[in-house]
Amino acid sequence: MRIATTIFLTDETITPVRLARELEERGFAGLYLPEHTHIPVERLSPYPPGGELPRQYGRTLDPFVALGQMAAVTESLGLGTGITLVAQHDPIDLAKQSATLDHLSGGRFTLGVGYGWNREEAADHGVEWSTRRELVRDRMALMRALWADRPTAYEGPFGSVRASEAHPKPVRNGAPRVLLGGAAGPKLFAAVAEYADGWLPIGGGGLTDSLPQLRRAWEEAGRAPDDLEIVPYAVLPSPGKLTHYADLGIEEIVLQLPSADEAAVLKALDEFAPFV
Repeated sequence: MRIATTIFLTDETITPVRLARELEERGFAGLYLPEHTHIPVERLSPYPPGGELPRQYGRTLDPFVALGQMAAVTESLGLGTGITLVAQHDPIDLAKQSATLDHLSGGRFTLGVGYGWNREEAADHGVEWSTRRELVRDRMALMRALWADRPTAYEGPFGSVRASEAHPKPVRNGAPRVLLGGAAGPKLFAAVAEYADGWLPIGGGGLTDSLPQLRRAWEEAGRAPDDLEIVPYAVLPSPGKLTHYADLGIEEIVLQLPSADEAAVLKALDEFAPFV
C-alpha cells in the first residue's frame, strides 16, 4: 500500500520545498494539495465538518505553483491536487497547467478534481451553483480534447475549443491520472465512471457499503474492473484501518498532515513513519 499525504500549505506553514524533500527521503508515496483561491468573509456556505472555518482555508498556496517547486527538488514523489476546483478555472489554461506539471515531473502528477462546497467563492468565479456538476463534466471533456494526440475540436454546453496544437502532452496517453472527490452517491459514481480513473473518498468511512455501488456503476460504463482506483483521502491512520483498506483492495491512502510550522509537520511525519 502506498502512503501519501495531504496538507493545507499556507504562507505560515512548512515550505513546499522542505516538505517535499522530507517526504521523499522518508519514503512517502506522494503529496496532494487542496485549492481555494479566496474565502469571502461574508460567507453563507456552512463548513462541511461543522464549526468555524479553519484559518488555513483563506491562506492556501496556489497548488500548481507549490507542486511545481516540489517537482523540481524530487525524483519519485507523486504530486497531486486534492482537489482542483475545476469549475473555477478556465479549462484551456487548466489543461496547459496540468499537462506542463505532468510533463516536467515525468508523469508524477494526479489531477484530483471536485465540485466544491463554498458557494460564495464559486460565485465570484461566475459559477452558477446549480450547474456546477455539468460544468465540471464539460470542462473535463474540453481538456481531454486538448490532451489528445491529434488536434481535436470540442463543442460543449459551457465551452468549446477549436482543433489545436497544444503541447506538452501528459506523459501517459490521453490525460494525467484523474481522481474525483465527493460524497458517495449515484451521481458521483456515474461521474467517476465516465471521466475519472477513480474516487477520492474524504475520510474513507463507509467504504464497505459504497464500493459495491461504485464498482457496479464502473462496470456498467464499460470500464475494466481492475482499472478502478479508490484512494481514501485525509485519513487519520491506525493499523486496523489500514488492514481494512487492504482487505478492500485499496492500494493507496492519503494521510492528513497538520497545517502547521516545520517542527509540527516533521513530528507528524515521524508519527506516520511506522505506517510507511
